[in-house]
Formats: sequence, structure tokens, C-alpha cells
Amino acid sequence: MIDIKGITKSFGQLQVLKGIDLHIDKGEVVSIVGPSGAGKTTLLQIIGTLDKPDSGRITIDGTDVLGLGSRRLAEFRNRRIGFVFQFHQLLPEFTAIENIMIPAYIAGTPKAEAKERAAELLDFMGLSDRARHKPAELSGGEKQRVAVARALVNRPAVILADEPSGSLDSKNKAELHQLFFDLRDKTGQTFVIVTHDESLARITDRTIAMKDGMLELQGE
Repeated sequence: MIDIKGITKSFGQLQVLKGIDLHIDKGEVVSIVGPSGAGKTTLLQIIGTLDKPDSGRITIDGTDVLGLGSRRLAEFRNRRIGFVFQFHQLLPEFTAIENIMIPAYIAGTPKAEAKERAAELLDFMGLSDRARHKPAELSGGEKQRVAVARALVNRPAVILADEPSGSLDSKNKAELHQLFFDLRDKTGQTFVIVTHDESLARITDRTIAMKDGMLELQGE
């Protein structure tokens, strides 16, 4: 699903990634852990095509993403990669179902089809009764589930999550973590999750530890 070879990245004189080699299989739920400054978020942004490495190669779902032009890369990112952030990043003026539909609109999906897909995801998340609520009317856990649904609306190849449960209380964290595995079991979804949450890292299929811009450990 994801093949990374020799990825390096520097910001000025600071080398943040020092030759990363990594393979992630389809349907894996993988956590990336390590101290602040280890390069975790930079690696996630490069996998997500939000930033470019200085050298190396990345293949996602059979596509050499670094070989794509800017327009095709934007289309690939919209259709094949879903993002979940620590803070949901929902647009406050739109309802839950409208927020979920936005990536589908960008992909050119007809409105009726996008709405049907968004409604299916809300139902799976147990949020059908919150479809017309705006973010200010949702709890923290509900906002993150809407954000996950938004990430899934275009049926991406991979979901990339950066501290997805970092702003949640213990109950909502546990529910969100279980949701990742429910989605994997239902759809074969691949997840790559940067986290400081030890309880999440322990239950993922594989934990990848980073330190000083290098992979320190790839657990089973």
C-alpha cells in the first residue's frame, strides 16, 4: 500500500528526516511514536503529499506520488488520502453532513451521491441524528467522528491521522480508537497514526518508533 525509500528532509541546516525506509500493508493500523522533534509529523506530511522530501521515493497504492505534477497530485490527495487532525478542523458555518460532503464536492461527485455517502458514514458513526447540527452544537467526540467521516467520504486508499485523540477525554479517546479498528475490519482501511497516546500505540497492528529523524524500531 505505502512504500517509502530513502526519504530525507531538511529545514535550513536542520536535517529532520535522515533516510526513512518504510513499508505499510493495506489494512494495517500503524502508529508512529517518538519524542517531540523526532520527525513524526514531517514524515506524515510527506506521506500525505502536503510537503516534498529533499530525496527519496514514495509509492501509495501503486502511484509514484513524487512523479505527479501539481494538478494531478492535488487530485490524488483529494481522492486517495484522508486526513484527521488533533483539532477536527470542521468549518463552523456548515452542518455535520455538509462538512463531510466537502471533499466529495472537490472531487466532482454529484450532490445527491455525495449526500448519500455522507449520510451512510454518519449512520456508521452513530451520528445520524446530528446531521443538521453545526460544529458548535457537537461534543468533542462527535466532532472527531465527523472529521473521520469527512476523511472517508472519497473512499481513500489511506487515512493519515496526527494526534487524532489528543484533544479528547478518556471515554471519547477509547471510542475513537475503537472506531479506527471497526473501519479497518469493515472496509479494509489503512491507517497511519502519529500519536503520543500509549494506549492507542499498544493496540495498533504495528508501532514504529522514531528518534532524531530515523526509525528506531518497527514492532510487530
